[in-house]
Amino acid sequence: MDTYKQYSLFNNENNNTQKDNLNIDYVKNFFNEEESIYFMNTLKDKIKWKQDYISFFGKSHPLPRLTAWYGDRNKTYTYSGIPMTPNPWNTELLEIKNKVDQYAKIHFNSVLLNCYRTGNDSVSWHSDDEKELGDQPIIGSVSFGGTRKFRLRNKKNKELKHNIELVNGSLLIMSELTQQYWEHEIPKTKKMVGERINLTFRSIL
Repeated sequence: MDTYKQYSLFNNENNNTQKDNLNIDYVKNFFNEEESIYFMNTLKDKIKWKQDYISFFGKSHPLPRLTAWYGDRNKTYTYSGIPMTPNPWNTELLEIKNKVDQYAKIHFNSVLLNCYRTGNDSVSWHSDDEKELGDQPIIGSVSFGGTRKFRLRNKKNKELKHNIELVNGSLLIMSELTQQYWEHEIPKTKKMVGERINLTFRSIL
């Protein structure tokens, strides 16, 4: 039976974090090193990555990362004005999903993958609060590859922030009112960082 060590943002206790409507559960080494290397290399090669574009002031700009959307049939999703139709699950994604499902005690039916090629790739402040996810969505975020800083910011009090270093093989669960009261980002960095693949599992209604 697998056992995992959880990390709190606010103290040294090994439990999840519930404060200011921020409910997160961060687990380092959810996947061991061997598993993480295997999934990183396999997903890099097998996933149908694409370059999406968003429009600002009438001009089209490439997203600073590669993306892919996989899931159950008909579980479409729209974010940043970009409609996404799911690719069918592959063996590796189902293996990862089943382990996350078991830990989070939920059946995720879709996953958004992001590939951060260098420190110049990023995702800006946002919340996973689209109507397709329901009122209190549970998001299961798995990281493979280079460590990147994950920043959380309270929507009302912008000075209230928390940082987490998302390491290779880690799992971050965000649940309950987190998306309603908090936003998050992966900022650009000038540090030399390795390529990173992130999977955010979701349940589309």
